[in-house]
Amino acid sequence: MYKSFSMELAGRTLTVDVGRVAKQANGAAFMHYGDTVVLSTATASDKPREGIDFFPLSVEFEEKLYSVGKIPGGFNRREGKASENAVLTSRVIDRPMRPLFPKDYRNDVTLNNLVMSVDPDCSPEYTAMLGSAIATCISDIPFDGPCATTQIGMIDGEFIVNPTNEQKMVSDMALTVASTREKVIMIEAGAKEVPESVMIQAIFKAHEVNQEIIKFIDTIVAECGKPKHSYESCAVPEELFAAIREIVPPSEMEEAVFTDDKQTREENIRRITEKLEEAFVEKEEWLAVLGEAVYQYQKKTVRKMILKDHKRPDGRAITEIRPLSAEIDLLPRVHGSGMFTRGQTQILNICTLAPMSEAQRLDGLDENETSKRYMHHYNFPSYSVGETKPSRGPGRREIGHGALAERALVPVLPSEAEFPYAIRTVSETMESNGSTSQASICASTLSLMAAGVPIKAMVAGISCGLVTGESDDDYLVLTDIQGLEDFFGDMDFKVGGTHKGITAIQMDIKIHGLTRPIIEEAIARTREARLYILDEVMKPVISEPRKEVGKYAPKIDQIIIDPQKIGDVVGKQGSTINKIIEETGVKIDISEDGRIDICGTDKEMIEKAKEIITSIVTDIEPGQVLAGKVVRIMPFGAFVELKPKKDGMVHISRLSDKRVEKVEDMVNIGDSVTVKVLDIDKMGKISLSMKPSDLN
Repeated sequence: MYKSFSMELAGRTLTVDVGRVAKQANGAAFMHYGDTVVLSTATASDKPREGIDFFPLSVEFEEKLYSVGKIPGGFNRREGKASENAVLTSRVIDRPMRPLFPKDYRNDVTLNNLVMSVDPDCSPEYTAMLGSAIATCISDIPFDGPCATTQIGMIDGEFIVNPTNEQKMVSDMALTVASTREKVIMIEAGAKEVPESVMIQAIFKAHEVNQEIIKFIDTIVAECGKPKHSYESCAVPEELFAAIREIVPPSEMEEAVFTDDKQTREENIRRITEKLEEAFVEKEEWLAVLGEAVYQYQKKTVRKMILKDHKRPDGRAITEIRPLSAEIDLLPRVHGSGMFTRGQTQILNICTLAPMSEAQRLDGLDENETSKRYMHHYNFPSYSVGETKPSRGPGRREIGHGALAERALVPVLPSEAEFPYAIRTVSETMESNGSTSQASICASTLSLMAAGVPIKAMVAGISCGLVTGESDDDYLVLTDIQGLEDFFGDMDFKVGGTHKGITAIQMDIKIHGLTRPIIEEAIARTREARLYILDEVMKPVISEPRKEVGKYAPKIDQIIIDPQKIGDVVGKQGSTINKIIEETGVKIDISEDGRIDICGTDKEMIEKAKEIITSIVTDIEPGQVLAGKVVRIMPFGAFVELKPKKDGMVHISRLSDKRVEKVEDMVNIGDSVTVKVLDIDKMGKISLSMKPSDLN
């Protein structure tokens, strides 16, 4: 017998069935939100995985196309690898939940979300976020929940809780906030230059709604929750820490980590580790966890230096940004390039422009988004951190970083009507020592402007970190965290935006949430740093987008025709359009609404193709003066092609103001001529004149 629980959430009914399906999972929640159905399960292995020093959590979001009444394409007719949307959804579920599991837990845990039915107004992604939290809370897996998630939109200055599909299309904000009972644990946002004060209000509006959801989860756990199972702790023994401190006193560890050069610091730690391995050569049980112990020792040292002594490993002040530089036009043949360097973090971004036909096609559950014209891709090669490993394509982290930078830049892109191009930017990580995703935002802005993309405003990104003490009031916010401060700190708060406001946020934490004062301070710090980067670093390099696209970029002209005349332009089996392409060397894309994009590198040929198409779709009327080509000669006159499959005749008496004895005395086949339309009879026959007196 299963139990069913319901609550009203943003005007729609959320129902959770427990014990109805998937009973062998540690926890399972059969989620219904409107007509959206998602099965969320939580499972854990019986024993810890050996030889690891991290919590092995796996989050899956499975998009089944039957949920929207589609059969997958391809030869196999099965769903393939996870889509970008599925990867991003898995990440947004993982980020708030991971810190709530015990830090010394090494059992494999999988949170699986199977999308089985989709109501466009009830997001399956959002339903899965709640489902994963509920399934874990009612399971026997150790978890310091509950937690809840809410999405916020904004239309005409009003906040919308869990907006419908239609509302999302016109919203100025797409904010997702996860909370525990007391604190905010995750923020993800895309926004159209929303002021910081408004964003803070929206975050805590979501936090309020989350408290109602948590009360609902509490009722489910009270009736269906299993006792949490005990587990084998993988914590480092205290006696090992004591022994390490005897061999490597705190002052020596401080000296090892207190440097602004990442490779020097890593070499110092390597030497310390080797010294400890020699000292503990006979203690195999200690050697097995020595790496984790050294990591924890570094962490405690760095946190103490920052929080108590206000000393950062590279010697910077708490609000100080690392040395910055910006460049453009590094690569001569690409359409646009820009490089942004912050300390030992360096991104080279390349912009490529193409016709709209090269926009990315999307095959997912969202029927409104079938393609996107702006693609931001992020690559993180091993050499950027001084390591060696083969490239296996982008992982979840790379996909997430690319999507974050993409989200930050979309609000400032020109409309398709203003700039009829598909746009791809690629961030190549040259060096990495913290916050490459935010450097990608800056580098992308530079390359877009260098490529001549008329963006509406410059965008920059920066990250803040956090070190907390024993109480909520004991904390320190750090501007522009490097890798070490990210690894050993409690927060990575990334914000991208313009002078006007925020365009993207992504917040990751390793603790059980943030208070409002911490969030407000972090947002204020990122704004201050962002404006400095925009005004003092990026603007001196390029202050506005170039007026034209570069020499090697395709030129695109766009015309709009009556959709009913598309067939005239295409011709039978494509004969007409292929002839135009052959004559001019351009690429022509025609959309169903009558928009025609003419793309090429030669402006004259683009203009010629445009004239031909215009002549094809323009109705011929008496009095018009047109250009044409002589295609046939008869004793009584010449036939001139005015447009494909449309000829008119110039009678021999209309070839000149003077008497003409023979048609060939005036024109030959293939000649380009200018004619005037004299008359169109009932049968559609067109009479033309070449007489100068008629043309004038």
